[in-house]
Amino acid sequence: MAVVGVLDSLAAEERWLYLGFLAMYAAIYCVGQLALLRRWAWPLRLDGASCLISLAHGTPAALAAAGAILALPPEARGFAAPNTRLQDHVLDYSVAYFTMDLLHYLAFLPGDTLFIAHHVATLFVFVTCRYLVRHGAYALLVLLVLAEVTSLLQNVWTLAGIWRAEKPAAARVYRALSPPFYFIYTVVRGVAGPLFFLKMSLFYLSGQAVDVIPWWVRISWIVVVGTAITVSNLWIWNLWKELFRERKQSMTKKST
Repeated sequence: MAVVGVLDSLAAEERWLYLGFLAMYAAIYCVGQLALLRRWAWPLRLDGASCLISLAHGTPAALAAAGAILALPPEARGFAAPNTRLQDHVLDYSVAYFTMDLLHYLAFLPGDTLFIAHHVATLFVFVTCRYLVRHGAYALLVLLVLAEVTSLLQNVWTLAGIWRAEKPAAARVYRALSPPFYFIYTVVRGVAGPLFFLKMSLFYLSGQAVDVIPWWVRISWIVVVGTAITVSNLWIWNLWKELFRERKQSMTKKST
């Protein structure tokens, strides 16, 4: 009920919320860097601060995106449908997060080009949908749900991975979370995501949205989303290979 109340308030809110969301992420980031994580080693602190704002974004964004989709009747959920006010607020929430995290990478980790490119591309898609064409939010919010539904588990797994070399408890958490996280991520990003992406791509390539979304925007969305899905699947595939290699080595040691 609390989630419904928040969504109802957002749907009625007429103000531009991007700057407020950005200030919220900046405050969380600064509290993390200057207080919560101040005793961590600098490289760990950087990863931890990024995880903190990701935690503030992921699950709330997934819930808000799902709520914004379900708030509409089925016939209004279309790839070329105009954005609703609630959908715009959800997009602003995510745009603010990616802006803050991008600033973090540009300031402290400029060599991490893959993450920087990912954030720039994601911001391009969200910003063009929110401020340029003002249509198509339904497709992006479904993808946002699929992308962030694993966020909480992934961030806990990431934080455990940061400390696993130094803390035995963190190593145990990391080992325990790895198989379920990999499985859920694979189902979402390797099955559900590509299926929805295929449906979205076929619609946009058919020209049905030509009156409201220019061709270059549609094609760029397809390229960005398709690339992101491919990279995500390569990443999880490598993690599966590493997991099976570690399990095999562990079994070999036990048998000798």
